[in-house]
Amino acid sequence: MTAPSDVPGTAEEAGAEAQPRRADAASRSLRQIAWQRFRQDKVALTGGIVVVLLIVIAILAPLLVKFVGYPPNQFNQAPIDPLTGGVLNDPNDPTSGIDPWGGMSLDHLLGLEPVNGRDLFSRIVYGAQISLLVAFGATVLCVFIGTVLGSLAGYFGGWVDTVISRAMDIFLAFPLLLFAIALAGVIPDGAFGLTGNGLRVALLIFIIGFFNWPYIGRIVRGQTLSFKEREFVEAARSLGASNRYILFREILPNLITPILIYSTLLIPTNILFEAALSFLGVGINPPTPTWGGMISDSLQYYTTSPHFVIIPGLAIFITVLAFNLLGDGLRDAFDPRSSD
Repeated sequence: MTAPSDVPGTAEEAGAEAQPRRADAASRSLRQIAWQRFRQDKVALTGGIVVVLLIVIAILAPLLVKFVGYPPNQFNQAPIDPLTGGVLNDPNDPTSGIDPWGGMSLDHLLGLEPVNGRDLFSRIVYGAQISLLVAFGATVLCVFIGTVLGSLAGYFGGWVDTVISRAMDIFLAFPLLLFAIALAGVIPDGAFGLTGNGLRVALLIFIIGFFNWPYIGRIVRGQTLSFKEREFVEAARSLGASNRYILFREILPNLITPILIYSTLLIPTNILFEAALSFLGVGINPPTPTWGGMISDSLQYYTTSPHFVIIPGLAIFITVLAFNLLGDGLRDAFDPRSSD
C-alpha cells in the first residue's frame, strides 16, 4: 500500500513553509531585526525599563516630591536624637533608641537623614536630576567632539590623523580626576554668565565631556578607516562625490550604531565620575542633594544609621547597572554576527 501524497511533514511542504519565513526575514530592516533581538534579551530589556523609569523620575521630581515626600532641604528635628543625631524609634520618647532604618514610613518612604532630619526620598529623587543631567550633558559633548575628530582622522589620514591621534594620546594620559579637583576648586562662584550650581553643572559637563572624548574618538576613527575602504564609499567617490558628501551621507550614518552603543556604556562612567567629585566636595555645592555628596555626609553615621549610606549607594549601583545592561543588550542586538 502506498502512502498518501499529502502526508504532513514532507520535504516539499517544509520548503514551502520555510520560504515565507525567509522572505519575511529578508524584508525586515536592520533596525527591526535588532529590535527583535533586543526584546528577546530579558536582562537588557529590564535594564532599559529601569533607565526609562529613572529618567521619568528625574523629570517629574518636583511633582513626585509634592505628592509623596517633603522639600529636599526641609529640616525636621523632632525625631532626631540630640545626643547621637540618629533618628529615634519613637519621636515622642527620647529613650526609645535609634532606628537603624531612619524612620521609614508612609510619610518618609526612605527614612530621614541623621542630624538634619531631611527626607531621603526627596533628596534621592532630586539627586537623580543632577546625576543624569551631568552624565547626559557630558556624554553629548564627548560624543560630538569624538565623532568629529575621530571621523576626520580616519577619513583624511596623513598629518590630520597624526595630529589628532597624538592629541588623543595626550588626553588619555592626562590625570583627569586631579585636574577636575583643581579646576573645580579655583573657579569662582560666578563666571561665564553663570552662578552657583548652574556654573558647577556646566563645569562638570565640560570637564568630563572634553577630556573623555578620545575614548569614543578612537572607536570612530577605527570604524571610519574600515568604512572608507568599503564598496559603497568607492562607488560614491567614483561618481564624483565630495569628501563632505561621503562623510555626512555615506560614513556617518553607518557610525550611528557604534556611537549609540558606546554612549550607553559611557553614561554610567560619567555618573560615577560626578558622584566621585561630589563625594570629594568639589562637585555640586550643598545643600543641593547629590548621590555622591550624600554618601560623603553619611560616613560618620554608618554605624548608627546605615540606611543613610545604603540608600544613595543603591541608587548609584542600580543606575550604573541598568545603563550597563542596556548597553550590553544594544551591542548584542546590533551585532551582525549574533544569531537571529
